[in-house]
Amino acid sequence: MSVKLSLDSLGHISSTVSKPTYLRSDLSPGIVHIGTGNFHRAHQALYLHRLFEMGIDFDWAIIGSGIKRFDEAMRNRLKPQDWLTTVVELDPVRLSATVSGPMIDFIPIDPQMLIETMAQPNIRIVSLTVTEGGYFVDAESGGFNHQHPDIIADIEYPDSPKTVFGIIIAALMKRREAGIPAFTVMSCDNLSENGHVARRTMLGLAKNISDESHDWIASNVTFPNSMVDCITPATGDRERSIVRDKFGIEDSAPVVCEPFHQWVLEDNFANGRPALEKVGVQFVEDVAPYELMKLRILNGSHAAISYPSALMDIYYVHDAIRDRLIKGYLDKLVHEEIIPTIPQIYGFSFDHYYEVSLERFSNEAIGDTIPRLCFDGSNRQPKFILPTLQVRLDAGHSVEGLALESALWCRYCYGKSDSGRKIEDNDPHWYQLTLKSTLAKEDPLVWLQMDDIYGPLSNNAVFRGAFTNALNTLWRDGTKATLEAYLST
Repeated sequence: MSVKLSLDSLGHISSTVSKPTYLRSDLSPGIVHIGTGNFHRAHQALYLHRLFEMGIDFDWAIIGSGIKRFDEAMRNRLKPQDWLTTVVELDPVRLSATVSGPMIDFIPIDPQMLIETMAQPNIRIVSLTVTEGGYFVDAESGGFNHQHPDIIADIEYPDSPKTVFGIIIAALMKRREAGIPAFTVMSCDNLSENGHVARRTMLGLAKNISDESHDWIASNVTFPNSMVDCITPATGDRERSIVRDKFGIEDSAPVVCEPFHQWVLEDNFANGRPALEKVGVQFVEDVAPYELMKLRILNGSHAAISYPSALMDIYYVHDAIRDRLIKGYLDKLVHEEIIPTIPQIYGFSFDHYYEVSLERFSNEAIGDTIPRLCFDGSNRQPKFILPTLQVRLDAGHSVEGLALESALWCRYCYGKSDSGRKIEDNDPHWYQLTLKSTLAKEDPLVWLQMDDIYGPLSNNAVFRGAFTNALNTLWRDGTKATLEAYLST
């Protein structure tokens, strides 16, 4: 028989589940978190839970918040269970469950209430998981998009802001007026240089509101960069049934995640921080080398295995890693073309990081899918593959493996696997990509004419030759034979 999760029911939950040993009454807030979805509760909140389990830093509990309808839906699910969350780690050997309790409140979805909460002196960190789209980045320039309608509205009506950053600016100005020190804005989104991006957006908006707010924020607020990593699938009936049937808990919003957690964080805080280094957070002066490692090895590997797997009708990531050809292709690509482009991090082994990545990909319990990895290639390729390719070309090195990856993406966008199975639309620009891929069957260089993706790479003779050869081979011989030929060189 299952138990409905709440503070009162903790004593009735199975002893196989790890439960808070700290008391809710001992906790006080120090963090407001905006965007209280699955990743936050599997990552930042779980680190704080582990810190509280050590009996320290009880003044750094979390107040949840948000500004979207789905934030309100999350609040409605968590409120009856006193803001508790069941986190199940999908270890393939043995599933484990933890009831996590560092969130002590979740304010109603109301901008003014959020402003008032963040303006309180006990709030010293405001953290964010608002997705990449929440930072108002201009798609063409990569800078701050001050022409977005929501930004224009916040500039015209700064006392009634609607965006996350307009709300944070309003709270900071209240603190300034009251003589309260600024808080740290800590992005936890999976976004390169997330702290820099948050700062650029905040200052860009503040500059359009008033020079006074811009200058005070620039001088007093810190925006540490961070690298976050933990595969956290969406919650559905499967995940809720695992929590109910395996651990006897009725949880309206459980989280399942892989057992791997990584958080690398710049030690740049304006108003103090919890001692997260005691529970595995790595504080560094510069996150950039770690970000580069993740982008090129982890995300690059995901891209590299996704398209050949789809063309070979493989659905699950763990099955792809078990395939001899795909695993062989990835091993050769990573060791010969990807790792050599990454500046060494003292005391850190990229080979070990890659082996850990393979273990994560092999975790059958996660049920990660190839269609998920294939999604949005037009956005992911320029981030995860093409910069590595450019570095190698600039150094005069070979790019056969990376060019093959790009050709595999092109072949995938044709919309049919090698067996003729239909590949469903899987990119915001799917129609255009399918059209380009069809034309590239006769003239491969048509694919490289997408300047918004390939830029100057399309004019590089070495890349053009390697890409053309790879795509022609894929169409002539198929994916398996093409991978065999690559491995034989």
